[in-house]
Amino acid sequence: MEQADKLKTISYWGIFLSCFSDFSEKCIHAAPEHVLVYVYSGEQIIEDRNKKIKIKAGECAFIRRNHRLLMYKNSKGNDLYKGISLKFNRSVLREFYSRLNKSKLPKQEAFSDKNVFKIEPKPDIASLFNSLTPYFEENVKPTEEVTHLKLLEGIYALLNNADVFFPILFDFADPWKIDMLEFLNDHYMDDLTMAQIAAYTGRSLATFKRDFAKISTLSPQKWLIKKRLESAYVKLKEEGKKVQNVYVEVGFKNPSHFSTAFKKQYGITPSEI
Repeated sequence: MEQADKLKTISYWGIFLSCFSDFSEKCIHAAPEHVLVYVYSGEQIIEDRNKKIKIKAGECAFIRRNHRLLMYKNSKGNDLYKGISLKFNRSVLREFYSRLNKSKLPKQEAFSDKNVFKIEPKPDIASLFNSLTPYFEENVKPTEEVTHLKLLEGIYALLNNADVFFPILFDFADPWKIDMLEFLNDHYMDDLTMAQIAAYTGRSLATFKRDFAKISTLSPQKWLIKKRLESAYVKLKEEGKKVQNVYVEVGFKNPSHFSTAFKKQYGITPSEI
């Protein structure tokens, strides 16, 4: 985190406010939980590889867990940046899912590969964050029970916003079986065959491929390559690492294959970064 002395953060049980006293702040986001971000004042720019998403005051975005992103949090005129974020850990999501009416789950909802979703402004989203701002403005700490209810309210707001959030939020449960994406996110750089990955997630290879088709439009192999290239991009651009070190680090065996795949995804070669 850059210029940490100019960052003010107040956290209440998984809901937190960030406020910057400078005109602009740059930081790396890499949270292990899903996050719903609301910009109270100023603006926020989220850079996901070569794409930029601008979140203005009164708008919010959903960021999937385990994705490394670059964020710019900027003042606008005399308005300092202020953002309120909700973090959804797996225990909260499991509890919510256990009480959900399973007959209302969407059928055949495809699993999106997007990392960042700009949320359409709706009354339930506005109501949620309007009810949170007084706690931060008046520096009054809500009870853990109230905060927990606000997290549940946030989940309802996301599900009401779009069906795509069902498989993303509840990827631990049927038909998005337990730990498949969690395992892949933890081991995508490892030298494992598809058969080994299937076995480690408790599936036959055929079952693994069938289940994976329910949660991604990509094949497992293409998903792994995309994930490795995204990691390589960050290591090259943000961390300044050398190409000859990065391609091995992210799981590629052949530098030529790495360079070809990288250019296909990003339009430039790794050395041009």
